[in-house]
Amino acid sequence: MCGLAGILLHDGKPDDTAINALAAALAHRGPDGSGEFASQDMEVIHTRLSIIDLETGDQPIHDKRGTVIVANGEIYNYLELRQSLGEQNFQTKSDCEPPLLLYELNGTAFSQALRGMYGIAIADPDNHRIQLARDPFGIKPLYYTEFDGGIAFASEAGALLDAGLAKRALNTDKRQELLQLQFTTGEKTIFQDIKRVEPGQTLTLDGRQVTHSLHHRALPKGGPENWSEGEALAKLDEALMDSVMIHQRSDVPYGMFLSGGVDSSVVLACMRDLNEQPVEAFTAGFSGTSVADEREHAKTVAAAAGANFHEVEFSENDFWSLLPKIAAAMDDPAADYAILPTYKLGQLVKDAGLKVVLSGEGGDELFAGYGRYRKQMRPWYLGGRNMRAKGVFHDLNLLRDRGIAWRDNFDIIWARESNSKRTKLQIAQAVDCADWLPHDLLIKLDRCLMAHGVEGRTPLLDKKVADVAMRLPDNLKVRGRVGKYLLRVWLDQKLPEARPFDKKKGFTVPVAEWIGRRGSDLGKLVAVQDSINEICDPTGVEKLFASLEGSHAKRSGQAAWVLLFYALWHRRHIGGVVPEGDVFEVLSA
Repeated sequence: MCGLAGILLHDGKPDDTAINALAAALAHRGPDGSGEFASQDMEVIHTRLSIIDLETGDQPIHDKRGTVIVANGEIYNYLELRQSLGEQNFQTKSDCEPPLLLYELNGTAFSQALRGMYGIAIADPDNHRIQLARDPFGIKPLYYTEFDGGIAFASEAGALLDAGLAKRALNTDKRQELLQLQFTTGEKTIFQDIKRVEPGQTLTLDGRQVTHSLHHRALPKGGPENWSEGEALAKLDEALMDSVMIHQRSDVPYGMFLSGGVDSSVVLACMRDLNEQPVEAFTAGFSGTSVADEREHAKTVAAAAGANFHEVEFSENDFWSLLPKIAAAMDDPAADYAILPTYKLGQLVKDAGLKVVLSGEGGDELFAGYGRYRKQMRPWYLGGRNMRAKGVFHDLNLLRDRGIAWRDNFDIIWARESNSKRTKLQIAQAVDCADWLPHDLLIKLDRCLMAHGVEGRTPLLDKKVADVAMRLPDNLKVRGRVGKYLLRVWLDQKLPEARPFDKKKGFTVPVAEWIGRRGSDLGKLVAVQDSINEICDPTGVEKLFASLEGSHAKRSGQAAWVLLFYALWHRRHIGGVVPEGDVFEVLSA
């Protein structure tokens, strides 16, 4: 896991000041070393977090023609690729060298053979081109900006801003998406000048234009297979064990995040069977609030699997003291309150001396765990409802812009993922995998862990697992009011102490309670922020926050949380002010 960036100009050599600023902005992603490559009109840089090939895996890596690769992520099938391509053709033992040889053999189709998570840049100075590629699920980030004279790219949008290569200016359409959806969709980001390399996309940069060369989808396009439960269970077992096995490939120790829920317990069950030593399991919880504290159940599951259990509490004091730093880490914003415990878990993993942690992201999307999928499957007269029909601020009369244009890109994605073979459930899953997953959940995981120099791996988000999960008959995903049916059956056989068929409580963070305890004072500070005045009536904002005192109103609490996050995020990433102090000190500055 690393950071990468670069500049390709129409003419001339990239400026050292901009290159140095990119490297400084990405240093937290690669605390173990750095490297760079410069040739004529291009320069690429790399900051390294050493995971595989600690001795000879420094980047950039060069081939015999002078082509160069820098990569962020892990190529999990690198051993198989090295064998098929011939060991004699490699100079290092790095998992990131095979894509370089594949580029020499297959050109822009080099990423088709890769199994892993990655943001890759391949500099081809002989042809004055740079290839950018991102893994099909979008687990690892990659951004670019076009400016007068060239193109620049980086692992984080914030690095392009800090280097002065893109303006700190808002895309107001994307701002509406953030407010209503809590994340932003598609290629365009919330910044006017910055775009994402989309999941599964390979782009060619030639200094004057960006060519969309290839798009490699993460999910199979077909409909469900006619598998029996026993046949499907055997296929699922094989895929899960294979994926977790290769996700454990590392030259440094690793652990896993354990909530005690189905997805993380599945990962733990696989790790237990694949490791001789006890698994290191990390859990966060909340005391003294109305939300469920998962630590006791997680501890029971860990004990049943023989894992070493590590826990941390995310407290109300943490909320006020850490939130400005967390919002600053979320340069590509996702107002998902799960960023809070994830950030503190990242620190706990680092303090434990680990660099790698496996996590259960993707289980709900691939195996249909969300209640919104069940609603999508029902006809309207039985309570059916389309996904994301209402935004966070629906009927609250707070936003100045109360239009529904924020749904436009969502509708485009829905149309793109629809085909005659897919069921309603499959389409809903595919839509979530196309945008919600990479631009909310996976951004959260990447930024909150990389802020501490920790690599997050997601074994459920693997091609082999997806090929089984998405082809399951609907009734092996959703059975009555139970989602993830087959995954629960598998877990019940492997680790029954996880109690996979217990009623799902749902993960939540008590942000509404914490905000409500200081609602009036906080509301006044949020309401006077210029960023909030642009989008809301200040009086309404004050009333919203004050209304949370003594109340646990879910919708009002969610809206207040989004406004608070946005105010802090805006100060750092649009205002350019590095936060110092707690929430109240930052908003008062």
